Amino acid sequence: MSEQLIEIEELCVNYKIYEGILKVLSSVFFKVGEGEKVGLIGESGCGKTTTMRAIMRILADNAIVPKGRILYRGNDTLKMSEERIQTIRREHVSMIFQDPTAALNPVFTVGDQLTDVIRYSTRKENLTKKEMMDRARKALMDVALPDPDRILKNYPIMLSGGMRQRICIAMALGSASELLIADEPGTNLDVTIQDQILRLIGRLVEERGTSIILISHALGAVKGLVDKVYVMYAGNMVEVAPTEELFSDPLHPYTRNLFKTVPKLTGGGIPEAIKGRIPDYINPPMGCRFSPRCEHAMPICKKEIPLVASVGGGREVACFLYK
Repeated sequence: MSEQLIEIEELCVNYKIYEGILKVLSSVFFKVGEGEKVGLIGESGCGKTTTMRAIMRILADNAIVPKGRILYRGNDTLKMSEERIQTIRREHVSMIFQDPTAALNPVFTVGDQLTDVIRYSTRKENLTKKEMMDRARKALMDVALPDPDRILKNYPIMLSGGMRQRICIAMALGSASELLIADEPGTNLDVTIQDQILRLIGRLVEERGTSIILISHALGAVKGLVDKVYVMYAGNMVEVAPTEELFSDPLHPYTRNLFKTVPKLTGGGIPEAIKGRIPDYINPPMGCRFSPRCEHAMPICKKEIPLVASVGGGREVACFLYK
């Protein structure tokens, strides 16, 4: 069994805004082992990106963490010094963000930005400028970008969305020796380019033996790339299971409804939307946060928060149906 690389225990994250306190994450749990490929799925606004930003410790200034631990190799990152967390970001863990346009600086060339990342992540090696440019060129070739010499001289605005995303992947992989977090890496791309990007990420992490957390709305891509999937709803993990078991037999009512929203290539009717909407985080419902939308809700669901129950085979589910 692989050693745990990341382990989140009972993490709560709130945001202080003018109207009050947004209670976004509520007692989140999450684990990633060495070399493990993990998926995280759920509707927009469920707290997936907040969870990943908490791992990187790059939450917004108005974020409050009243409870919980985020362990990196057994050490709580929330208690680490700024210097130590910078070292982890520089040498071990990196993140690909949703929007490559926002992630790249428009006034610097791709070469300037890529060599800055290489310089930052290899400070101990004292590389020459030529060696850094050689590494930058190789990084672009690794992500299947043609004519790297030309691209290194280009500004981000001169490139397509797919090319910009590949550059962000190259930058992230430059420092992600242990864990790569990919937050909806194909959101702003058309479906064919999105498929290419996800396949590219899958190939690169496989070759390097890097762990990956993949957040994606493309459930088919998640199924093909990861070993284990966490399902998140309204700031809670509601189900975790090996990928094949989750897709063949989802247990939590939310997971079942989520899969019903996906169009099927074989036909079989119109995809069904999940009734209702994600709750208001300023005043979330008592008990299970999914209960107002759940067709199986019982009186206890509206009063008590369901504990996570193990149902065997590495599967866990937070639902009173499995008490």
